[in-house]
Amino acid sequence: MKPAPFRYVAARALDEALQLKAAHGEEARFLAGGQSLVPTMNFRLSQPALLIDINPLTELAGMRKCGLDRVRIGALTRYRELERDPAVAPILPLVDEALPHIAHPQIRNRTTIGGNLAHADPASEMPAIILALGGRLRAQSVKGERWIAAADFFTGALSTALEPDEMLVEVELPTAPSRSGACFMEMARRHGDFALVGVACMLRLDEDGRCGEARIGLCNAGDTPMFAAQASQSLVGGKLGAAEIGTAAALVQRDIDPPGNIHASKEFQRHLAGVLTARALAAANERARRAH
Repeated sequence: MKPAPFRYVAARALDEALQLKAAHGEEARFLAGGQSLVPTMNFRLSQPALLIDINPLTELAGMRKCGLDRVRIGALTRYRELERDPAVAPILPLVDEALPHIAHPQIRNRTTIGGNLAHADPASEMPAIILALGGRLRAQSVKGERWIAAADFFTGALSTALEPDEMLVEVELPTAPSRSGACFMEMARRHGDFALVGVACMLRLDEDGRCGEARIGLCNAGDTPMFAAQASQSLVGGKLGAAEIGTAAALVQRDIDPPGNIHASKEFQRHLAGVLTARALAAANERARRAH
């Protein structure tokens, strides 16, 4: 298959890219890594009239600290850069653990975090991680910029809160606090395939060993990346044992609505979500206790 005819422009400045997007709106698409966009174009599921190549905008790549407990990642940062950066694991352990699960090395060499998040595939790992960490995303247009909470960013399957003239330019995440533990787990038919279900969780313990904060995100558990609010809240305030973790896993199973597919029924995906939630929470709790 070949894409429908389109015009191509390599933007040399952020302002140029935003001006083009403002002029063409939904008829224009940004090209970053292209690992999601190009296949959809080849199958003519996406037929942009204009492709705006933003790869020359190197200022949109890289990771930097922001204050004492935040980090910002430019939208053009490729997953291979994060995977090979030794600074990632100490401050973003959940991201670090999930990166090897994302597709294959050849794909991670090209895929950008911004392109992945803007594509908003509910089966993708990073959207669930951004939700689990409570991150926020910066959108920019010729009219200005705004920050969007992760909980408000993903609005449906392959759809986001971005306006037709906006570009996702940056992601902000909290760094791992003291006495915290994180874990990412997924089940896929083959390594590198989209997960049948994936679970990302973060726990923070207080000085008495009680859970001060818990956040659970899931991929391929619904029409959007999911944040398990009730399951997360059920863990806060007490010490975590098998019973508490089991209750949270049961709440996850109750609250999700997996899509089901030819590889896994809705019932099997729901079962997997419970099993992986329990395992990931147990691992995160043990890591937080060791950090205590």
